[in-house]
Amino acid sequence: MVGLGVLVFIVTICLMAPIYAHSIAHTNPFASNIQGSTFINGKRVLLLQQNTQGLGFGVTPIGPTWNFSHYFLGVDNQGRDVFARLLYGGRSSLLIGTASAVVCCIAATVLGLIAGYFGGPIDWVLSRIFDIIWAFPIYLLAISLSVVLLTSGLNLGPLHVGPGSLLLPIFIIAAVFIPYVARPLRGLTLSLREREFIQAAIGSGASDIRILWKEILPNAAPSVIVFFPLMVAFNMLTESALSFLSIGVQPPAASWGTIINDGLGLLYTRPWVALAPGIMIAITAVSLNILGDGARDAFDPKAKLRGSI
Repeated sequence: MVGLGVLVFIVTICLMAPIYAHSIAHTNPFASNIQGSTFINGKRVLLLQQNTQGLGFGVTPIGPTWNFSHYFLGVDNQGRDVFARLLYGGRSSLLIGTASAVVCCIAATVLGLIAGYFGGPIDWVLSRIFDIIWAFPIYLLAISLSVVLLTSGLNLGPLHVGPGSLLLPIFIIAAVFIPYVARPLRGLTLSLREREFIQAAIGSGASDIRILWKEILPNAAPSVIVFFPLMVAFNMLTESALSFLSIGVQPPAASWGTIINDGLGLLYTRPWVALAPGIMIAITAVSLNILGDGARDAFDPKAKLRGSI
């Protein structure tokens, strides 16, 4: 419940990003504000100040004001409000992580149940496809797909997804994680197929679709529910990694990964630009993992009992 509470809090404040940016901070977190200024302790201060180190070349963004109404975490090297971008970045990261987890779990459930129930050539073909995807390191495969699709987008018949669309990282991340959910569900279906109630349904003349929908899916659903928050965490981390490498969320949109990339050159002078999204990623991932463990204990009390022995 603590993990769920923290997750709900993070989602809520991220959804309030437009309210904060336009009604409280009065800033546009996506537009450069190099010549901008603000008032700190009654004095007008430039957002980007002349660098006083070394030869004095370049500028240094102002640090956190710790004033919730303006530049709470300071600005980045473009003069943009870091806290406002942090909230907007959370919307993108959580949206991509959740949407890709939904697509991944639905596709993996369908493929895993079909492979485990029908067996034979269908199982062999699907299992080999899972093995091929499984053979590639996750991030290497995701990076390769992103680099290829970012140049031309995704074209599948009438479906066209542009290079800058958020649908692109959603589909890429969902695709690379399908075997990690489908293979356990295939094994579960193989064991369920030999159970007495499935044999009784087959003997009574029930169709394969009815058996899959009415008998096997309800027994596999708890496992899918347990997988879901864990997949959201994994997918969010993958999205942040791709965005950090500039092959995930594309400008002018922001995500926690792109903000970390923006703050990479400011680690020694304005570390909060990179630290804030990193902390948010860590807290969200831990909350989702705790939530997944709680769901597992709720749906499988025997697993919790075995772990305590």
